[in-house]
Amino acid sequence: MSRYTRANTDWLAGCTVGIGIHWTAQTAPRRGNALPFAEAVDRFRCDEFLAAVETAGADYVLFTATHALQMLPCPHPVLDSILPGRTAERDLIGELAAKLRSRGKRLIVYYNHSCNGGDDPAWEQAVGYHDPDKHRLAKNLLAIVRWMGERYGSLIAGWWFDSPYSLDPRGPHNSITTDLRGFQFPWEQMTAAAKAGHPGRLVTYNAGIGETFLYTTHQDYWAGELTDLSTPPVGRYLDNGLQWHGWTALDDRRWVYTDNTTGPHPPLYSDGRLVAFLSACRQAQAPMCFNVVSFQDGALAESSVRQLERITAVLKG
Repeated sequence: MSRYTRANTDWLAGCTVGIGIHWTAQTAPRRGNALPFAEAVDRFRCDEFLAAVETAGADYVLFTATHALQMLPCPHPVLDSILPGRTAERDLIGELAAKLRSRGKRLIVYYNHSCNGGDDPAWEQAVGYHDPDKHRLAKNLLAIVRWMGERYGSLIAGWWFDSPYSLDPRGPHNSITTDLRGFQFPWEQMTAAAKAGHPGRLVTYNAGIGETFLYTTHQDYWAGELTDLSTPPVGRYLDNGLQWHGWTALDDRRWVYTDNTTGPHPPLYSDGRLVAFLSACRQAQAPMCFNVVSFQDGALAESSVRQLERITAVLKG
């Protein structure tokens, strides 16, 4: 394994709260029927979303670029060449990143390869997930990530890569639905592609809820997917050397708001519980990100934004 020097995580360690949203091709509107993806991208109310981020007192945004369906809210010629009709003319990612920077905040981009249990069969075939030789799959995924890194440069401060357990059987979870015998996904090459355009960009690979398994040492911080607040950090770094970082649902444990017949869920925790947990995080220089319900127009659940506003006022006051 080649030598790897981890990127500087001081900016992340200095954050108190991040807002994560699962705004995807499956996100529903507050009411009524969903718009087609490209139209939803066009109508995303970027300024309204950013105003909510400001109100909540968040230091950064973790934005889900693509999830179950491989559809990106931006132009992307590499993706278009693999499977047309999965991108948008509006560059929502670039717009969000630039406007966050103007507000002194940073953007971490979540990326999922979308080869998970048949969620997107057409994509699995097009990208090469079921090819006998998986090298085309790896080449395609690296090219998608590299193109975005080169396009956005320092506007993308970090990547949060999900579902490595559908590409590599070595970890604590295995959701592989293709024959990977004789193939090892090139994680070191993926990290290099992820840092294209900005070597200081942070990278993490999610090994599953609460898991600290390393698919590669070539990463910089912990993905930290959590289901609750039962495990506060004890220090800035994990035993494996990664910067501590947590991400959990603040309101709806489904993460993606796909069903608008039930309405958004209220916050899961009391103000006191959140203040206590986040105080421990701040003392440890261990940032915490909360996933907040987002609607198709980009609006965030008001009760969650108001709770974060109260919490961050206490913590930063």
